Amino acid sequence: MTEENDRTKNVVHNYRGWQSDVIVDLIKQYDFEFITLNPGASFRGLHDSLINYGKNDPQMMLCNHEEIAVQIAHGYAKATGKPMAVILHNLVGLLHACMAIYYAYIDRVPIFIMGATGPMDEGKRRPHIDWTHTALVQGNAVRDYVKWDYQPTAIEGVPESFARAYSIMTTQPPGPVYMCYDAALQEAPLTKDVPLPPRGSVSTPSPMMPDPRAIEAIAEKLIAADKPMLLAEYAGRRPLGFENNVKLAELIGAGCWDIANALNFPNKHPLSMSMDKGALKGVDLVVGLDIKDWEKSTHELNSTDRKITPLVNTDCDWVEIGFAELGISKWSMDYCRMQPCSVRALGDTALGVPALIETLEKRIGGDAKLQKTITERKLHIGKRHDETWAKWQEEQRNDWDASPMTSARLAHEVWDVIKDEDWVLTANTLKHGVRKVWDFDKAYRHPGIELGTSTQIGMSIGVALAHKKHGRLVVDLQPDGDLMFDAGALWILAKYEIPMLIVMYNNRAYYNDWEHQIRMARLRGTDMDKAHIGMDLFGPEPDFGALARSMGVWGEGPIENPKDVRGALQRALEVVKSGKPALIDTVTQHR
Repeated sequence: MTEENDRTKNVVHNYRGWQSDVIVDLIKQYDFEFITLNPGASFRGLHDSLINYGKNDPQMMLCNHEEIAVQIAHGYAKATGKPMAVILHNLVGLLHACMAIYYAYIDRVPIFIMGATGPMDEGKRRPHIDWTHTALVQGNAVRDYVKWDYQPTAIEGVPESFARAYSIMTTQPPGPVYMCYDAALQEAPLTKDVPLPPRGSVSTPSPMMPDPRAIEAIAEKLIAADKPMLLAEYAGRRPLGFENNVKLAELIGAGCWDIANALNFPNKHPLSMSMDKGALKGVDLVVGLDIKDWEKSTHELNSTDRKITPLVNTDCDWVEIGFAELGISKWSMDYCRMQPCSVRALGDTALGVPALIETLEKRIGGDAKLQKTITERKLHIGKRHDETWAKWQEEQRNDWDASPMTSARLAHEVWDVIKDEDWVLTANTLKHGVRKVWDFDKAYRHPGIELGTSTQIGMSIGVALAHKKHGRLVVDLQPDGDLMFDAGALWILAKYEIPMLIVMYNNRAYYNDWEHQIRMARLRGTDMDKAHIGMDLFGPEPDFGALARSMGVWGEGPIENPKDVRGALQRALEVVKSGKPALIDTVTQHR
């Protein structure tokens, strides 16, 4: 057996003797930092190799549920741009994880998922269990929402398919992949040497440059526009995306609307127009920066009758830099409504936005009249931004002393305690309320908004894991309904000593759906007082402080009086600074 450092060189290896050792060497060669999993006998061969041959490096992290295992990798990838490895127990573990894999797919995050199947050789199957845990073909369960899946039939097919899967997963737009390894393949002795991909080979293709002619056309339209608006969705996840968006907005004098699936623009910047619906009036050019959902931010929705009203003029021009229909699903409709554009620059905003900036600089630099127009436009936008921000601060004070507290009061109380720390917000934004209070001044402050119930605690753990080595204060504004799905995830924080400040957004309800029932009652003239049935989380009320303590996490609460929040936050902050997780249960109003 060669030494540890010899096993990653571009040579034929002398393995310890098991085919699953080959998979371990590939995991090491591709520099995965963590592996999340829920135990399963279908990968017992790989598990043994990871511990005894691989020395548990990268570290395996035991998770209470397969969904949580995938969600941790999801949050980690959003925060770092780097994939984690996940291992799922054959067919049943894969089925448990389906929803989390789907959310990773629609959120464009790379996750390297390894599964297993009971032996495909019928002669090697144990009675009953290996039959019920085997499918033909297992990848069919997730094929509609992974970028690629593969099930090698022999050990010789493992290195090449592993390399291809990694390349496909990390090519923009990224997404999860699924590799299924036969249990008998893993457990078989290795009878010959199997080479790994060359160590010096490129793992991911270089990014795609948009057509320079399309970039030139967008520059011309920006120069000619009276009121341009940047609309950014995923561009902030790309290298220097946050900074380049600011540079572009300042250069041309355009407002920027951050859709918030990534942090695309600093919210207190004078050119930030996010969540200001009135700012869209009169816009004559919308520049999409890696957009999938054009509609939600630029239209007004009446949730009761489902009527959608555009907020921009019908003669507004639309252009985009991004990936458009690349990787579009043939199954789910996560691609949203199509927006006709006069210019579509297909390619990576990491290259396209700097190219657009360079083109504009050449045009603007020698045009004094244009420079004056841009300066005046920036002043006008900045004035509107300041007025909007001041209005928000006033609105946040409504019902300030109410008990239970408003979510706006909670946002302020948390901000007052963490604002001098190097903080990161994981997922939930209190229905974007924190974006009206906190100062999102750095690209890493927020990896993007949550994706729905039963996603947020797992993703938040992944974000906290990503920032642990940086010593940053990671804050999870944790909805109660979401935690009820995956309460066992708290144990993972304690076991692996992942510091995270959990502040419960506890309105004792699945209130998003409760609100829909109120709308139906109003529309139909039925009893609104019954809207909570099937939606509430009271009678009994979960004690999240006690739940946290039972899992080894410091916990306090429930807290209903807003005057008691600051003290609890300060106590919890000291725990988190000591390297441990902490939870305070703050109770808020339903609305």
